[in-house]
Amino acid sequence: MNTIEAIQSRRAIKQYDATHPMPQEVERQLLELAMLSPTAFNIQNWRFVIVKDMEVRKQIRAVSWDQAQVTDASILVVLCADLSSWEQNPARYWRNAPEPVQNFLVPAIAQYYSGKPQVQRDEAMRSCGMAGQTLMLAAKELGYDSCPMDGFDYDAVGKILSLPSDHVISFMIAIGKKTQDSWPRPGQLAYNEVVLENGF
Repeated sequence: MNTIEAIQSRRAIKQYDATHPMPQEVERQLLELAMLSPTAFNIQNWRFVIVKDMEVRKQIRAVSWDQAQVTDASILVVLCADLSSWEQNPARYWRNAPEPVQNFLVPAIAQYYSGKPQVQRDEAMRSCGMAGQTLMLAAKELGYDSCPMDGFDYDAVGKILSLPSDHVISFMIAIGKKTQDSWPRPGQLAYNEVVLENGF
């Protein structure tokens, strides 16, 4: 399957084969691909919590409107972001770049993020969004389906996962083998309503 086919065929799937275990090598490949997603200043602020313990997944399902994919999918990925990643030895994010690039970009990281909690949070959400889409398209390529989820109690899931105070949850993705196709796309907006040229 090529990228265009993956984009066209990806749907939010709700029903999964609860008996299908994802091979460890496939799981690792998915996450390594997601880790190639872009982040501002290359700070790689996403953190992927793979929830495997079924008792923990049942707890998450209980605060996720009892959605079956939380427990039935092969893996549940909670996409989080470290809001303080920008100040954690930022030179490491550019260690392989030419020295002039390092000298310019490393100090710029603090200038961009320091004292700006809204910028830190906005970048976290953008980073997780891009990583999540990479994860879902990679899953499709590897023969899996997925479901992005924001229908859950964020504070409750944070407590279940012992989320650090300087981290935020962006959304979750269930990934597995579907047992039922999704219905046809329910209503795409017209191209001209969505695509604008040179402004509104």
